[in-house]
Amino acid sequence: MSETIETDVVIVGAGPAGLFAVFELGLLDIRAHLIDILPRAGGQCSELYPEKPIYDIPGLPVVTGLGLTDDLLKQIEPFHPTFHFNEMVETLESKGTAEKPSFIVGTDAGKTFKTKVVIVAAGGGSFQPKKPPIAGIEAFEQKSVFYAVRRVEDFRGKDVVIVGGGDSALDWTLNLQPVAKSLTLVHRRDAFRAAPHSVKAMQDLVAAGKISFKLGQVTDVKGADGELASAMLKGNDGSETQLPCERLMPFFGLTMKLGPVANWGLNLHENLIPVDTEKFETNHPGIFAIGDINTYPGKLKLILCGFHEGALAAQRAHRYVYPERKLLFQYTTSSTNLQKKLGVS
Repeated sequence: MSETIETDVVIVGAGPAGLFAVFELGLLDIRAHLIDILPRAGGQCSELYPEKPIYDIPGLPVVTGLGLTDDLLKQIEPFHPTFHFNEMVETLESKGTAEKPSFIVGTDAGKTFKTKVVIVAAGGGSFQPKKPPIAGIEAFEQKSVFYAVRRVEDFRGKDVVIVGGGDSALDWTLNLQPVAKSLTLVHRRDAFRAAPHSVKAMQDLVAAGKISFKLGQVTDVKGADGELASAMLKGNDGSETQLPCERLMPFFGLTMKLGPVANWGLNLHENLIPVDTEKFETNHPGIFAIGDINTYPGKLKLILCGFHEGALAAQRAHRYVYPERKLLFQYTTSSTNLQKKLGVS
């Protein structure tokens, strides 16, 4: 059954630009829901370089991608944003006018949003999982082959095989082990691209006999009607082993694809969304684009530029959300009302 949610603004993408837009909107009493295909906030900062140092964030001499995400999440806590992770916006339908825009947004999880403003902050597009080169794997996807976890209960009491050596593979190995009937982690080598504490925790589970670790690659799967029964493991020594496998999770990284945004009538230019530099609005009133997804003369793909773009987009969004109110710009350092919102005195 479809779930309908009413909000002032839907933000597509929960990376740094989308998160800071929540802050700027919140200062103007504008409610926001964020939708992201990833399982957590942070976009590229969280998924591609969580430990990589970033040096060009004003006021922070150095911060990691994960550290910046954590700080942004803390900054927007007073505004109580709602996140919808592991979801992709599939449809965007305009229901209003240029003066009074209104949109119906639909996701692949069956949710429907009724909103006055849409802010596209999807980086270079949506992240899509890289799929393993296994013949016929499509027949099992979303039934017994998953690239993200939406419901832990889908894995309870199952023989689970996780393939990969990054943070996602290790995180879900640790989180699913308590509910799985059996869990096997498969990786091509015994070195990992994951947080050291996660690697240590995984190794402790292996040593305790609670999970299995195999060197090699999954080359084939067997099953029927979308339900897996086994997976073929080709070891680094050339040997082949049939593993019990009712749930398979391949974590081979992510690729960037524009996705359904391409069908929204936004006058794309080389897979980017043109905007003006006054308010970062697209050719469609009420739809804005901030961050790496947009383009304009002199565009720089920097996180700090996305912050600036989000601030100006929020100012224009106020006109659509509160057409009867006159917006008086206020500094957070001088307004007692704004300071109360932020929980400071």
